[in-house]
Amino acid sequence: MNFMRTESDFIGTLEIPDNVLYGIHSLRAKTNFPDDTPFSKEWYCSVGLVKLAVYHTYKNYKKAVSEKYSDKALPFALMSDEVIEALIKAAEEVEAGMHFEYFIVPALQGGAGTSINMNVNEIIANRALQLLGSAPGNYSLVDPFEHANIYQSTNDVIPTSLKVCVIRLLEVLEKSINELRSKIEFIEKQAHQHLRIGYTQMQEAVPTSFGRLFSTYNEALSRDWWRVSKCYERIKTVNLGGGAIGTALAVPRYFVFESARNLSALSGLPIFRSENMPDATSNLDAFVEVSATLKAHAVNIEKMTNDLRLLASDIAGREIKIPQKQAGSSIMPAKVNPVIVEYAISGAHQVYANDALLTNLSALGCLELNAYIPSIGHAMINSIKTLISINKTLADNLFTGLELSTEEAKKRMLYSPSISTALVPVIGYKKATELALYMKQHHINIIEANKALMFVSEGQMQRALDLANLLKEGYSLEDIF
Repeated sequence: MNFMRTESDFIGTLEIPDNVLYGIHSLRAKTNFPDDTPFSKEWYCSVGLVKLAVYHTYKNYKKAVSEKYSDKALPFALMSDEVIEALIKAAEEVEAGMHFEYFIVPALQGGAGTSINMNVNEIIANRALQLLGSAPGNYSLVDPFEHANIYQSTNDVIPTSLKVCVIRLLEVLEKSINELRSKIEFIEKQAHQHLRIGYTQMQEAVPTSFGRLFSTYNEALSRDWWRVSKCYERIKTVNLGGGAIGTALAVPRYFVFESARNLSALSGLPIFRSENMPDATSNLDAFVEVSATLKAHAVNIEKMTNDLRLLASDIAGREIKIPQKQAGSSIMPAKVNPVIVEYAISGAHQVYANDALLTNLSALGCLELNAYIPSIGHAMINSIKTLISINKTLADNLFTGLELSTEEAKKRMLYSPSISTALVPVIGYKKATELALYMKQHHINIIEANKALMFVSEGQMQRALDLANLLKEGYSLEDIF
């Protein structure tokens, strides 16, 4: 038999299962927002950490007040030490990811995050009640508003917790970029001496090397790493202690200055109180800037993987062989598809979509607050986690085991009419064009074509096709004598 408890608010009453840690405000939100997109557990944990910082601040505040006004009767009651410790323990459990099954508010919601804040408040309050030996719902002892939400507002807790969550995830993303980059750098070094034909506009262009190709990916990822490492500067300031609109109305000055310090100490993150908390409350352009960095990383991923998909295709003659990871067809025997690349490209486009969504919603902030921070945060977190997953599978399942068809690529280069560009400094553009056309007409390589046309000596041809000369940046007169 399921036992029920009755909870009430100024709207009315609701029956709630006796043993759950959520309450009436969470249940109303669940009913009002019938979406099944799950809320981020990482963000949930970060809300717990912010609450923990506030409770430690309250504990210190109570001690300071009690010492300073020991001989006076206070105009308000302070929480008992038992309740404070129970709140601290409950917040620690939430920060560790416990009781997430009682977080029932979906990612898509209205209300600027009030439902997020209240769901966590109810979980903390009801868990604190259990720790004190009482039953959930006994809010006369521990109340979601009076105690769990002490000196807080949704409007400072939710943006602050989102920044904490994003910083933590960016640290993981930064590491994943470096791990992927190191795999690519290894291939770059190994392939430096292996020639291939370069392409422009999907047409054969001039000789280059596999090493140079992979160096472009390595360099792009290095920029991505640098940009991500700078994102912390954009989101390290928080409005915790700012209350409803950042003005700290009804918040003790002690909380204004100490809450962010305690949060930084507990998290080990470089978090600081904003010098303009109304700005930090109303403007979310910092998230737009971070999202732009994520989008740039996604663009580099798509460019790189799309290149490799093309070079590994049957159309391109499999100049690169990517690892075979799973059967590609339920009807075509032995077919293998570039599923890792397709996963990466699909994920990159998810990041683009998230960027557009959070950019538009950030612009829809109105006066002192942005009501759409739940969706903005969900999009931001989704983008970072998507990129982390892409980097991991590219490192593990694409660049590990990737093979270069070096001999075939070199042969193709010698048969490519575009290699005649290497002789332009010696014979000029017109003769080089004649040589290229002769190669096309007779389907022969450049050495055989030159033997027929006798434009350069055998020694000049050998020097022109020398690996060092083909890969040298520019030429000197000594190179062509």
